[in-house]
Amino acid sequence: MSHKPARGWSAGAAATTLVLVRHGVTKHTAAKAFSGGLGGDNPPLTQEGREQVLLTAEWLRPLAPSVSTVVTSPVLRTVETAELVAGVLGARIDEEPGFAEIDFGAWEGLTFGEVAEQFPEEMQSWMGATEVAPPGGESFDSAQERVLAGLSRVLEAHAGETVVVTSHVSPIKLIVAHALGTPIQGVFNMELSPASVTVVSFFADNRASLRLFNGLPVSRDPFAAGLI
Repeated sequence: MSHKPARGWSAGAAATTLVLVRHGVTKHTAAKAFSGGLGGDNPPLTQEGREQVLLTAEWLRPLAPSVSTVVTSPVLRTVETAELVAGVLGARIDEEPGFAEIDFGAWEGLTFGEVAEQFPEEMQSWMGATEVAPPGGESFDSAQERVLAGLSRVLEAHAGETVVVTSHVSPIKLIVAHALGTPIQGVFNMELSPASVTVVSFFADNRASLRLFNGLPVSRDPFAAGLI
């Protein structure tokens, strides 16, 4: 197999750049509980979550002249994130249902430990195969199909633009895995912080370039603070 440089190295490459922002914390984030899309209790951001997003929005403020649209998942915590970011950037908001979080079905609102205790066989099967869904929920394979359909719509509607996307852990990881050409199982080897920023550029010849992953404002970055 030949390996070619990312299209971004080529002169005159017109990229569509997605600035992917994970939502800030909710009650489920703080509890490390499963929190899915519209099928769950759809919690809002906590005050801490709003403060996290505002820090990120200010960090992104220099992008304001080049960003006209924030595309958001329809789930409440991402809509609230989009409203805060769009307010700082002076951008309009569009919704993309394909960018909603995975539906965790019966596991919604439960911690990992609670699911392992109450659904041990189902949990083991889910962790071993991306085509397996939680009871009453959605598999990673199904979510990937939905997310990539949403990605195609956004890339077509905003070709050559820089767009902020407010979404969730799973959709952002699935977009990154797709951009890198890695198997879907790669999502299990990625970690995304609340209100973090991941940047991916897509090119007309179906190439993509990961430019930033899990970026945080300096005040929230454990590496910048010397904690890690």
